[in-house]
Amino acid sequence: MHDTPNPRAVHVQSRTDGALTYLVDLPPEALPAVRRRDLAAAWEAARAAAAASDWGSPRFFRFRRADGSSTDLALADPDACCWAGAVDRTVGMASSYGLSLCLRLLALVDLLATARWASPLFALHRDGAEIEPALLAAAATLPLTQEARFDEIAIRARLAAARLPGPAARAAQPGHPA
Repeated sequence: MHDTPNPRAVHVQSRTDGALTYLVDLPPEALPAVRRRDLAAAWEAARAAAAASDWGSPRFFRFRRADGSSTDLALADPDACCWAGAVDRTVGMASSYGLSLCLRLLALVDLLATARWASPLFALHRDGAEIEPALLAAAATLPLTQEARFDEIAIRARLAAARLPGPAARAAQPGHPA
């Protein structure tokens, strides 16, 4: 149920140094959307793996395009390896769905770390994170870019269409932490 119509699109090879190589028969922007709840669960699994110092292995990706060109991506950062390992252990990354889930998680983390406009849409706590559901839904469903990131303009447009209340209005909602 998790996979797309092209379940053979991801070929995984183990390297002698413990790293994993993924040969993907489609580009990042063609990876499928995922369920919002699966993205939220991947976030929690990654948080738990980081808390347990379960750092994971480096991962290398080659995304093949129909025209014969390719896009290469390397995950060597310990945090990114940790998060990818958590997704691999819980959902698996040998399918286009699992790979999409992992890359969307990493793209969301990147967006939250670099996009100042997104700071009112999430709160990090010692025991987890609170992410605006509309942001999580956008990250789960909008296509990735050629570089396996999110197009900030598309994310902002989706959030604007959702007509999110401003930070002050959200803080005044019952049950919302200030």
